[in-house]
Amino acid sequence: MIGLKNYLTEEENRLRRIKQIVDNRLQDVPKGCLRISSSRKKTQYIYCTEENGKLNKQGHYLKKENVQMIQALAQKGYDQKIKFLVDKRLKQIQSLNKNYQDEEIEKVFNRMSDKRKELVKPVEMTWEQRLEQWKSIPYVGKTFKEGTIEIYTNKGERVRSKSEKILADMFYDMGIEYKYECPLRLNGYGDVYPDFTFLSKKTNKEIYWEHDGRMDEAGYAEKAIRKIDQYTKNGIIPGVRLIITYESSNYALNMSVVKQFIREYLL
Repeated sequence: MIGLKNYLTEEENRLRRIKQIVDNRLQDVPKGCLRISSSRKKTQYIYCTEENGKLNKQGHYLKKENVQMIQALAQKGYDQKIKFLVDKRLKQIQSLNKNYQDEEIEKVFNRMSDKRKELVKPVEMTWEQRLEQWKSIPYVGKTFKEGTIEIYTNKGERVRSKSEKILADMFYDMGIEYKYECPLRLNGYGDVYPDFTFLSKKTNKEIYWEHDGRMDEAGYAEKAIRKIDQYTKNGIIPGVRLIITYESSNYALNMSVVKQFIREYLL
């Protein structure tokens, strides 16, 4: 799984933080444990201590007024269970994280000589093969109305706005493959033409980028909102498989946001 290494590292760090919390809380706790029972619909708190190395489950009753002791024993019992679980999971994840590498199956094929690659059929398509297959699928984009201003990217393709050119040039300079205005059918809405379509290396699914450039125009903004809702209804969730940037006459395309989106979804 592409990106599993990051998830393993994040989970290991999360468990380390939890371990530190419970370890600190268990440093100064009362001996024994708390047993809770009920009698005649009344809750009873029983303080159990060790006698001769054995836990005395009979214990003695704690009055409700002794709330601090009751809470401390309850917290101790919870923290001990969390510590046991976290220590076990940390050991498992650390062992896996130490030895696991993303794309390790693909790397076996990529490290082979070109001559040997010609003789071998990999168990899975490499990323380069998947990307080439995706790029090779033909499509027909939207047409341009006659008399519309002509704007061309560094890649040599025509786009509809200066902002789209900025985005396209950034993708091109960073070596990020994309399709411009590749048609997509949304059930209940019809065909749409996302400004940019990408193939995700992490999920092997397409990611769509819509740039809404006139959000201060009421009609344009309403149409953009309706289209975003239709993306969502078709399972293409903003922030998951749909990237949205925007601008207005008083708010320019935010390039720091664009770069953050690229790092998060496309690299």
